[in-house]
Amino acid sequence: MSSLKPPSLTIGVEEEYQIVDPKTRELRSYITEILGEDSVLMGEVKPELHQSMVEVGTKVCRTPAEARAELVRLRGLVAELAARNGLAIVAAGSHPFSAWQTQEITPLERYIGVKEDLQDLAQRLLIFGTHVHIGVEDKSFLIDALNVSRYFLPHVLALSTSSPFWLGRHTGLKSYRSVVFRNFPRTGIPPQLHSWNQFEHLIETLTATNSIPDASKIWWDVRPNWTYPTIEFRVCDVCTRVDEAVCIAAIFQAIIAKLWKLRRDNMTFRVYPYTLIEENKWRAVRYGVEGNLIDFGRGTEHPARELIRELITWFLDDVLDELGSRREVEHAFRILEEGTSADRQIAVWRRTGNLKDVVDHLILETAEGVV
Repeated sequence: MSSLKPPSLTIGVEEEYQIVDPKTRELRSYITEILGEDSVLMGEVKPELHQSMVEVGTKVCRTPAEARAELVRLRGLVAELAARNGLAIVAAGSHPFSAWQTQEITPLERYIGVKEDLQDLAQRLLIFGTHVHIGVEDKSFLIDALNVSRYFLPHVLALSTSSPFWLGRHTGLKSYRSVVFRNFPRTGIPPQLHSWNQFEHLIETLTATNSIPDASKIWWDVRPNWTYPTIEFRVCDVCTRVDEAVCIAAIFQAIIAKLWKLRRDNMTFRVYPYTLIEENKWRAVRYGVEGNLIDFGRGTEHPARELIRELITWFLDDVLDELGSRREVEHAFRILEEGTSADRQIAVWRRTGNLKDVVDHLILETAEGVV
């Protein structure tokens, strides 16, 4: 074990933003108007399935502090591009009231193909997420890390919840985005994989049978990235505040660092069944940090806040100073105290009774620490 090369633990973050009209607070199709910008040509700003959505991707970062600087820069860049036409950006997993039925699909071959393949499921996919890549070069360790890290996905999802509204309704869920995305094929908690060869065989079978064109159409909550030597965490709603996004990325980096440390010492963390992890994911989707999660080792349920604190103070504590990420990871304690974006959105709605006020709130929080 010790002869294996340790993972680089680099960080890459992708965020999907809503483009909104600050007057009507509705989503606004705009991405085609910025496709010719230099930032788009450089790959930093990318179109997405719907024209009212824009995606950014950071450069490869070594630390959460670097990732924060990148996200601040990119949010500022996209906000500036949108402002040229009097628009604004919002980071939330769903729009509080805009209808998916009226959204325009981006007129690029890739997205036209997705719409043709998945029909109304694609049209309905008006959701916005955060994807975090952590550099893992050894494929054997990557598969082991994927299997174990599945256990922690509900804990981190709970911290990121930002989609309590859908089509003008309070859904009663903290991450309605997760429910919408679950309708897509090849999504959710992945199955336990026994080797990289097994994963390769899966991809080869699906492509040979014309089920998928390539591995990018495997949309699991955590997956081996087929293009880059990374493990990619896709479970989270997009984080409204930039500090929350950095916290989420830092936690995922720390989880992989801890799993490497255990492997180096010929130890590991138990791999739990898919069905149990899915139960915890449902609890995170429904209640966020306000509910209970199950501690499968003890066979008992506990407040999500308690188990998330335990994840940080017990499981991750001994790698945080080595990574220099203690401040970023422990920002989770602020989220636990103040609530997630979903909790804050619901508080605004209950106070004012107006979902347009929720959009105004999201515009301000998205820009917090950026402008």
